[in-house]
Amino acid sequence: MKIRKLIEKHKTFINWYKKKFKLSDYQLLWLVFFKGILVTMIFFKIF
Repeated sequence: MKIRKLIEKHKTFINWYKKKFKLSDYQLLWLVFFKGILVTMIFFKIF
């Protein structure tokens, strides 16, 4: 039951984020992709 609440909160946050920055699903996917690359690069620089 807790997992469903977490999933619903996550969906709500994603929709809020999309509306706030006026992003389409496609744009959001690219943003998350490049954010993942950036975080990975920072992680490897630190460790």
